[in-house]
Amino acid sequence: MRLSRYFLPVTKETPADAQIVSHKLMLRAGLVRQTAAGIYAWLPIGFRVLKKIEQIVREEQDKAGAIELLMPTIQSADLWRQSGRYDAYGPEMLRITDRHEREMLYGPTNEEMITAIFRDAAKSYRDLPRTLYHIQWKFRDEVRPRFGVMRGREFLMKDAYSFDLDEEGARLSYYTQLLAYLRTFQRMGIKAVPMKAASGPIGGDLSHEFIVLAQSGESEVFYDSAFDGFDWQQSEVDYGSAEDLSRLFDQVSGMYAATDETHDQARWNQVPEARRREGRGIEVGHIFSFGTKYSASMGMTVQTRDGGQVHPQMGSYGIGVSRLVGAIIEACHDDNGIVWPDAVAPFKVGLINMRADDPACASACDDLYRRLGAAGVETLYDDRDERGGAKFATMDVIGLPWQLIVGPKGLEKGIVELKQRATGERHELSAESALGRLAAA
Repeated sequence: MRLSRYFLPVTKETPADAQIVSHKLMLRAGLVRQTAAGIYAWLPIGFRVLKKIEQIVREEQDKAGAIELLMPTIQSADLWRQSGRYDAYGPEMLRITDRHEREMLYGPTNEEMITAIFRDAAKSYRDLPRTLYHIQWKFRDEVRPRFGVMRGREFLMKDAYSFDLDEEGARLSYYTQLLAYLRTFQRMGIKAVPMKAASGPIGGDLSHEFIVLAQSGESEVFYDSAFDGFDWQQSEVDYGSAEDLSRLFDQVSGMYAATDETHDQARWNQVPEARRREGRGIEVGHIFSFGTKYSASMGMTVQTRDGGQVHPQMGSYGIGVSRLVGAIIEACHDDNGIVWPDAVAPFKVGLINMRADDPACASACDDLYRRLGAAGVETLYDDRDERGGAKFATMDVIGLPWQLIVGPKGLEKGIVELKQRATGERHELSAESALGRLAAA
């Protein structure tokens, strides 16, 4: 993409109403613009990041055996009355009446709808287990939306729902999603520590929040430093092995990690003092099992192998896709701007023409741009007639992993400059060598 033809409204000034780093940088780098309180338009470069994150989430859910569908944003109030939540949910729910006086709502979550969909199709044990998911926009009317996309009213979320015949199967579905989440966040280049979360009325140990450590986090966190050496990929664990998955759950549960909401001082005191870590964190995902809460209240039963009838056991697994954009920035930035991990960066390289009015520079950059595209390297080409300092500032604030800098003096010597954004390291090398490194990176 040529920057001269792109829509990238970068600003120098820090917006006065932005309080945390991610909100400031998302506005400065032209990722989003606010259209109403807590509601944001995703501009082209921000939308690219959002889609990268969404695709990673989708791929890891698919690998875990979950099945994608898409449910509507507008739901009938009648569904929520079946579960008993319509009147109990509170003012965060945006309630709507259509022209026929039917009560509707803009969905804040989808437990009722997915239960109704599966209830009408699943009749016996042969239809279980199943995990269904979708990636959908949701709305919660926060009383004080703040921190940009971190606490907005409209947000993009992946929510998955599992249906199992018994508690043993429900635990296996939970363990499967635990592994999927560890791999999902690892692919994005961040560590999201699974922390013990409140289980609500169901009780038990099947509830975890995934927390990205960041100073701006709303939650105070306490965790064992053993997580610093944890294998987040868990490549040796097989989704098809109940033994592997159970062992992983036991390993995670055996290391202390909790937010202030569930912090257990007695257990914390048992962690060796040298391994105790405290800080703040941002929730980016939550998995929990809620038994038959919705299947029972909404009249869902399936036939068992012996001919009996049971209410399926259910679980819910959410990832804040749009929230992750802000959380990643909170964890990955410096004084000059965003520092995107490779997997979620909107472009891999920023190609900077230091002298757009120089024919030799323009020709060399055009050739590099063409060859990078042919090699499948996503490139943002700054071909604008701007001074070099402005181009460097733009590339730094938007945080692409690499900057390929081409100037007249370097071309005379047959070299270009390659800068790695995360480390600041610069290397002078031939154009061929630069292309090879970028294609292999």
